[in-house]
Amino acid sequence: MRVIGFAGWSGSGKTTLIEALVPLLVVRGLRVSLVKHAHHAFDVDTPGKDSYRHRAAGCTEVLVSSRVRFALIHELRGAPELTLAQALDRLSPCDLALVEGYKRAPIPKLEVWREAVGKPLLHPADQAIVGVAADPPGRLATRLPVFALNDPAAVATFVFEHAAAWPMPD
Repeated sequence: MRVIGFAGWSGSGKTTLIEALVPLLVVRGLRVSLVKHAHHAFDVDTPGKDSYRHRAAGCTEVLVSSRVRFALIHELRGAPELTLAQALDRLSPCDLALVEGYKRAPIPKLEVWREAVGKPLLHPADQAIVGVAADPPGRLATRLPVFALNDPAAVATFVFEHAAAWPMPD
């Protein structure tokens, strides 16, 4: 498995870019997975459903399965949050794992930057950032490769070429 992250301020377009990249990577024959870090409590379950009720009753894990998909919901119940390494190790085998969030992780990352967000660039302070997808792309003075945020084909090639083997050497 190879891994690459996406770092950027809220509203910069990380999720939209990833959504555009995934089909371009899949069409190349890659099995792509994603680890997304949430900074807040979230729930993928619906109150009132059996799985929700079982978790509320105290189950640590509830696995819901159908002929179309399965979902494993794991309650930490006070245990520490997963590290990125632990999250990646829980993925099923894949060719490429995309990581959204975990912006301090020492994995190669593509910075997603949008001038309209009004926030500073991250790459000057993060040696793990290997490229920038920007809007607008032409105004950045950087040694890193810069791509137009609206050019997912070029970004997909860069992502594929710069993803690192996992686990990464220390």
